[in-house]
Amino acid sequence: MAGNSFGTAFRFTTFGESHGPAMGCVVDGVPPGLPLAPADVQHWLDRRKPGSSRFVTQRREPDEVEILSGTFEGWTTGTPVGLLIRNQDQRSKDYGEIKDQYRPGHADYTYDAKYGFRDYRGGGRASARETAMRVAAGAIARKILGDGVVIRGALVELGGDPIDRDRWDWATCETNPFWSPDAAAAARWEAKLDEVRKAGSSVGAVIEVHAEGVPAGLGEPVYDKLDADLAKAMMSINAVKGVEIGRGFEAARLSGEANADEMRMSDTGPVFTANSAGGILGGLTTGETVVVRFAVKPTSSILTPRRSVDRFGAEVEVRTKGRHDPCVGIRAVPVGEAMLAGVLADHLLRDRALGPRPRGRPEGA
Repeated sequence: MAGNSFGTAFRFTTFGESHGPAMGCVVDGVPPGLPLAPADVQHWLDRRKPGSSRFVTQRREPDEVEILSGTFEGWTTGTPVGLLIRNQDQRSKDYGEIKDQYRPGHADYTYDAKYGFRDYRGGGRASARETAMRVAAGAIARKILGDGVVIRGALVELGGDPIDRDRWDWATCETNPFWSPDAAAAARWEAKLDEVRKAGSSVGAVIEVHAEGVPAGLGEPVYDKLDADLAKAMMSINAVKGVEIGRGFEAARLSGEANADEMRMSDTGPVFTANSAGGILGGLTTGETVVVRFAVKPTSSILTPRRSVDRFGAEVEVRTKGRHDPCVGIRAVPVGEAMLAGVLADHLLRDRALGPRPRGRPEGA
């Protein structure tokens, strides 16, 4: 199986299955001399881990990270950083009934079609459990970016019910189990998701992630556009079915005048009076806040019987037991933050590799 690595200069490779002994990743390209201890990674993992509220899967995993390599006396050495999280609360017996059945909405059939063999216990590599290692790698990416770049995510729509953007308050995200910046929306979502959970069903969500303090000029102008890499990063997250940068699809409904990112001059340089482009123009950052949104489908594992087939060709009804998120989008918020951090760290290191270069037109050109 190829395709388990992400990034170029900052590159991480994940391994492990949902019901295997452990999840892990190897992070390449980490500069030497960065302070790095397990606690630096654990802080971000704790935001994603299961069992944190009644609105997420009740699988109980401490997600305690071990740093196996790449550090000495609390500092990175420049060699690959190895990270490991041991699985402790697998209940593989929950999946015994569907080992030969293809769950609708899952990757069961497509894995079988490609490999002729699959790990049916929780979905194996297709499980959202894999994203724990993305968050761990994202913690290191934040170290590379430094404190000047602030990355924050929020859940802005749940089950078709959006927030009121006039109520947006980043501090509110830390006070409710949904990472909602709108306290009123969070209260509505509690009642809604209680009903969904009791019915054994699920709903989707939209997540928005911001990066503030990103310098202008990061990215590449053609095939490695920063927004192209961001789209790939977010689309690679389990259950994500759509990505927008800045105004996204809304831009197609605007006039050129309404969508234009007009510019003015400030004491610190050019500024934009709007940020329709989401901080990226021509594949390069503008210095404004990078804004990316992604849509997460409803969790496919539900108790309501759904029609499907099994691997022998028989038509069956599938009812997925086990412990599942009624809205997997909730725990996707810290995952989206991590992937944004990874893309920015990758492009920052690629930019540094170019070395010092002149700004502006050379004399006589």
